[in-house]
Amino acid sequence: MTLNVNGKNYTVNVPDTSMPLLWVLRDILGLTGTKYGCGIEVCGACTVVIDGQREHSCVYDVGSAAGRTILTVEGTDPNLKLAQTAWVNHQVPQCGYCQSGMLMGTTSAMNAGNTGTDILNEVPHICICGTYQRIKDATATL
Repeated sequence: MTLNVNGKNYTVNVPDTSMPLLWVLRDILGLTGTKYGCGIEVCGACTVVIDGQREHSCVYDVGSAAGRTILTVEGTDPNLKLAQTAWVNHQVPQCGYCQSGMLMGTTSAMNAGNTGTDILNEVPHICICGTYQRIKDATATL
């Protein structure tokens, strides 16, 4: 099957189309920015943007991703770059594990027209380090 990831087409051979997209991204394509967290759509570490919508790649099967546009934290979306810059400027990450998912949720919210702290309503992710104030400060600038 063919996957369009970050603007590039990849032909992947998977044993089962119900395989989670996360494992294809990480193990087959080598795009390790998307993280595995909980595996049950709670933490958000695995968030990617598919056709403009944030999705949890830990439960999104690769068969459903074929023919769609997938954006990961390694992508070049202009809003993703703005969010990454805000994260750096506000020193958001502590351990950083959840940050790729937070950035992808933020990018999806920005692409949907959300700005400032309204973005936070669209990013229901869990940060174990508790950098929520820094995240709030960073999104306030977007």
